Amino acid sequence: MGQFSAQAPTGRDKGREGGREAGRAKATSPQAGGARWPDVRHYAALDLGTNNCRLLIARPAASGFTVVDAFSRIVRLGEGLAATGRLSDAAMDRTIAALSICADKLRRRNVVLARSVATEACRRASNGAAFIERAYRETGIALDIITAEEEARLAVLGCHILLEPGDDPALVFDIGGGSTELVLVDTATRVPTVLDWHSTPWGVVSLTESAGTGEGAAGRAAVYARMRALVGESMAHFADRLPRGIKRPRLLGTSGTVTTLASVHLALDRYDRAAVDGLIVPASAMRAISADLASKSIAERAQLPCIGAERADLVVAGCAILETILDLWPAERLGVADRGIREGILRRLMHGPNA
Repeated sequence: MGQFSAQAPTGRDKGREGGREAGRAKATSPQAGGARWPDVRHYAALDLGTNNCRLLIARPAASGFTVVDAFSRIVRLGEGLAATGRLSDAAMDRTIAALSICADKLRRRNVVLARSVATEACRRASNGAAFIERAYRETGIALDIITAEEEARLAVLGCHILLEPGDDPALVFDIGGGSTELVLVDTATRVPTVLDWHSTPWGVVSLTESAGTGEGAAGRAAVYARMRALVGESMAHFADRLPRGIKRPRLLGTSGTVTTLASVHLALDRYDRAAVDGLIVPASAMRAISADLASKSIAERAQLPCIGAERADLVVAGCAILETILDLWPAERLGVADRGIREGILRRLMHGPNA
């Protein structure tokens, strides 16, 4: 199998800005069943989170880049991590299967430069580094375990173009599976300047596993209140640092939570990225949807289009995180981005660190 990094990973990558950005892809010959587009330079970004494995392959274009292939699968790598501190065998097997599909796409698309990153689940797990080594041996993909700060900066780089115009600082957030990153940015420059950032260890998987589930209306209400309290406590110091008196707070979210809730808001029968990416939604509508979902049982949520069985048990934790963010940054409108870390990686690969 062709390797997608010039060197094997060494475990927990330092993840610093200006560190190892990517590995060279080893091209295979068409005769060997490899590259089908030998004259096109393709770049790739892979984001392995606590809940999802996502890949984008793109080529440079005048407007930035054009996506030529993509892959996304819910792998739940961090399932059970809150209780055991380790990645489970079943979760690692699911993830390796997804990474194998990504590796095949990288070979077939003649990728010349790629970067693959792992986030909170691998940062926290005692066997995270061992999993990274296994992934390299079995798939040829070299994953960097990046810091929460770099994760936040990449997310901003990938989605900031969707921020509404304004002069005051704006808040960008990314609700993940194992953590949530919040970034206060100054948008006066072409690439926003990070003024402050915060990472909380609560994402949709970690919060769901820690807060538990409740039976009946009263039980579900109690669980939701517990989620809100845990998230609020973890964000309290960051909330104290945020500027006051902003006339029109701007807020942009990038995550499965906000795109899912936006789909519910639009009453979509199936997910439509073109309808969701760049959408501006009243914050009051997102709060109302969050409260409604939190009051439903898992079975009831599973019946809703764009939620289904895969997201039914986790979406309420995302709602709790979102409502807490709206408490500390009371924007009237919420921007929705179906883009983030992968797009940030691609911009850096194609245009350098100042993209």
